[in-house]
Amino acid sequence: MDKNEVEHLENAQRDPVADYLKNPAIYRVDADDAAFVLITPEAEKALLRKIDRWIIPFLGMSYAWQYVDKTTLSYAALFGIREDTHLKGTEYSWLSALFYFGYMFAEYPTNYFLQRFPVGKYLGVNVVLWGGTLMCLAACHNFITLAVVRVILGAFEACATPSFMLLTGMFYRRREQPVRIGLWYTCNGVAIAFGGLFAYAIGHIHGSLASWRYLFLIIGGITVLWGIILILFLADSPMKAKWLTPEERALAVARLAEENLGVENKEFKMYQLKEAITDPKTYLFFLFALSSNIPNGGLSNFGSLIIKGFGYSTLVTTLLQIPYGTGIALAIVSCVYINDRLLPPNSRCWIMVAYLIPNVAGSLGLYLIPQEHKVPLLICYYLTGFYNATFVVGLSFITGNVAGHTKKVIVQAFLFVGYSVGNIAGPFFYKTSQAPKYTMGIISMLVSYCLEIVVILCLRFVFGRENAKKDRAMRHFEPGTKEAIEQEEDRARMVLNDETDLKNPYFRYVM
Repeated sequence: MDKNEVEHLENAQRDPVADYLKNPAIYRVDADDAAFVLITPEAEKALLRKIDRWIIPFLGMSYAWQYVDKTTLSYAALFGIREDTHLKGTEYSWLSALFYFGYMFAEYPTNYFLQRFPVGKYLGVNVVLWGGTLMCLAACHNFITLAVVRVILGAFEACATPSFMLLTGMFYRRREQPVRIGLWYTCNGVAIAFGGLFAYAIGHIHGSLASWRYLFLIIGGITVLWGIILILFLADSPMKAKWLTPEERALAVARLAEENLGVENKEFKMYQLKEAITDPKTYLFFLFALSSNIPNGGLSNFGSLIIKGFGYSTLVTTLLQIPYGTGIALAIVSCVYINDRLLPPNSRCWIMVAYLIPNVAGSLGLYLIPQEHKVPLLICYYLTGFYNATFVVGLSFITGNVAGHTKKVIVQAFLFVGYSVGNIAGPFFYKTSQAPKYTMGIISMLVSYCLEIVVILCLRFVFGRENAKKDRAMRHFEPGTKEAIEQEEDRARMVLNDETDLKNPYFRYVM
């Protein structure tokens, strides 16, 4: 950055709002840091590239390992964990669900801790803990021991996606968030593909332990090492990013000031809690997560068994998950690219609905096509992965459509309680007595996708109504007039005071 663009005002004691209003193109990080920086397109573009290099790889790799860790049970089922630990009846389904009981019970505490502690460090510590917990599964010998460890594993992993969303919201503008969320969520598909390949390789280990025990030990050990890397290198916020200069930190905060989203604030604000639990959109987010993750809960734990039921061998089944994961990654990338580059503004809901259509078609095919036609059934199974793209864009609704740090944390908790409940319920629709067709499980997917479409359309209606209401109430003045300056001052204070989306009259929802 050109030194002429930066002015250091040492020992200045000024109101940051007043400083901002003197020139909206500059913004001070806080009262103790007197570094002012001029925002230029070139400087912002260079900063964005730097943020991408230091944030996206860490979030993407973390998300990949998180998904591999929690779905290792599905691969373990192929290698005999049910037989070796003498699981009966619905006990395997309960092991799938108990992970999300731990996830759900830890959701509110972990969101509180995310409000109070450095996000990057808190995430790293939890990654180390869940990696160690995953290794403990290798020592389990019956349902009770497996159940206890699965609950603990879910509790430690509860911080993953909320912390990813908080970091994305702290570093990126609203229009940048869907692409960045898509990039780290794409690693979900990479994890499925990599997990299948990894499981195939481990399946060829002939040692003193069963293959599924090696699976937990190896993947858990790698996760612990990754958690240590996060503790050392992942930034907690733009203000604490050591790889940014003071001027770049100021610019990183100034970019978000223009978004009317507020800035990071560790103070827990009770009025924002009350607003979150009385806002109807909070419960629509909950229903969105619930309907999206009932299918996810079933497919994550029974997907390999569904494919094996088509007539494929155990090792071939692990390899056939690779195209499924690759398809998910391509669906996410294409969805966020189309939304970002090809569609007009406020088209997110439409692209979300469009990417649910293949899931509806795939579910119908799995329900209607006879079991002996394994290739068409496999294609229909692959179509059921498109919902991940819809969920990615849905996550950007939280980071982009909820303002106020405390409110965002609370709404995010509601979203992930819905996520947990959906994943808990999903496995129980897959009855062992209905294997390999799992008719009830397939029907649950179809109904859930249709409900999700309805919820998305309701969200679009509510967002549009709120925007129209604010537009009618907003007064417009000629630039440079006293009224216009006062309005800009009011807008700036709304942002710097961490105001909520409902209380900020300048906030507009992205649809």
